[in-house]
Parts: sequence; C-alpha cells; structure tokens
Amino acid sequence: MSESVRIVEVGPRDGLQNEKTFVSTADKIALIDRLAATGLRSIEATSFVSPKWVPQLADATEVFAGIERRTGVSYPVLVPNLQGYERARAVGVEEIAVFSAASEAFNRKNINASIDESIARFEPVLDRAKADGVRVRGYVSTVLGCPYQGEVPLDDVVRVSVLLHRMGCYEVSLGDTIGVGTPGKARAMVRAVAAEVPVAALAVHFHDTYGQALANVLACLEDGVRVVDAAVSGAGGCPYATGASGNVATEDVAYMLHGLGFETGVDLDALAETGRWLAGLLGRDTGSKVGRALAK
Repeated sequence: MSESVRIVEVGPRDGLQNEKTFVSTADKIALIDRLAATGLRSIEATSFVSPKWVPQLADATEVFAGIERRTGVSYPVLVPNLQGYERARAVGVEEIAVFSAASEAFNRKNINASIDESIARFEPVLDRAKADGVRVRGYVSTVLGCPYQGEVPLDDVVRVSVLLHRMGCYEVSLGDTIGVGTPGKARAMVRAVAAEVPVAALAVHFHDTYGQALANVLACLEDGVRVVDAAVSGAGGCPYATGASGNVATEDVAYMLHGLGFETGVDLDALAETGRWLAGLLGRDTGSKVGRALAK
C-alpha cells in the first residue's frame, strides 16, 4: 500500500484572488466542479472577505451555493472575521480557514495590527466554529521571507503556528508567500515547527517565484509532511512582491508525487486539461509544465 499525500487545491481562492482577469461566477463554479471530478479531496472554494478588498471573489455566496458538493470532498473557504464566518455558514460552509503572518511588518502593512492582535481578532471565529462543529484550517504566511522586513525569524514562525494549533486549527499550512525559499531553508523551517506542532498537522504552501517550489515540497516530504497546497495551472501571484509568480502548479506537484510512489487519488490527465481550460479563461498559456507536456 503506497503512502498518500493530500493535495489542497487553492486555485479557486488563492489563485483567482490575485489574477487581474475577472472570472465569471459560472466559470468559478465550473472550475470547482471540474477540480472535484479529477479526484482532488480538498478544494478551497472562495473567500468571504470584503469585496472591497478582494473584488475577484465578491461572488463568494453565489459560487459556494452553486457548486455540486461531492461526498468525500471538502470545500474550505477563507474567513477573516465573524461577519465573514456568518456569511459562509449561511450557505452551508462546513470548513473554514483563518490566516496570520509570521512577519510583524507584513501584518502591520496589510491589516494594521500586530501578530497577536490579528490572532485575537479571529478568536471569536474559532470559538463559534468549535460550537458549530466546523473544521478550521490555519495559514501562516511569510514563513521564509517578507517583502517588507526581509528575513523572518524562525521563532516567529513557530510561535504563530503553535498559537493556531492550540486555538483549534486541525491543520496549519506554512506559506512561502513571496516564493523566496530554498530547500535547505524550507526543511529547517518545517523541522523547527514540527518540534512544537505534530508534523501530521502541518501542510506546506509554496509560490514558485524563483523556481524552487517543487524542490521545497520534496524537502518537506522527506521530513514527513503529507499535505501540500497547490493551484491548478499555477494560478495567482503575490500582490506584495514585484515579479512574484503564482502558486506551484497542482499538475506539477501531482506528477512529482506519482513519480515518488505517493497516492494522491488525482487523475493527472483530467487535472491538466482543467488547468489548460482555466488558462484559456485567463487569456494565457497554462503555468504548469506538466499541463503543457500533456497537451494533445
């Protein structure tokens, strides 16, 4: 029996929120349904944040209400506060994600709050989620570098990860938001966090700005991580870092995992086709090398 790795597909949320081309509500729904049909078990569907801040996802309610929710597939959504949580629950959301940064400067610049203040803001969300039986995933961004302060101390990454886990996040996703990490640094970061949070509760989330994302994923797999975030077609970018490319492409991650002997449950051909379809909507070639290689 092969070991399995769960891929968390973040294209419909983290990918699309940073795309300049607006994707229609119908196409967002079609994207999520197509992704679910490939065998992916975790698909981050949208974000219930203020449309003023993320206009690309202003249709969160309509999108979530419109998808065909498959048995065995989770559809987490990002929520920033209690108001977003209530909007999400009103349309039947059963899993949410909350987020903070390991960088004080990043938090200050984006939400005008310290790390501790940002976490305190969503304590009521976790309390409500626990009472409602809603699963909560936590994101820690800027774990390997920040566009404002540069290096981010490992102690800060560990501290924020521990806080999220203790507050009730069943899983903590460690994100290299600007894609500056390299395998040695990625491995050291995961080891530091895993000393305080069980590795089974950790996921990794790499952007591919410097072409290091797959190597970083491999380094973390070698240290026991078995959950990887990725975005179909390499969708997205980072609005905080000039020239930052999108998330590592799901197709490329799946191809590597299959080559290593891991089970993902993903139909790679169907996934690559979906990535090329999305790229067509965005008016460009797919950002996945595997997607290009498998094009008929």
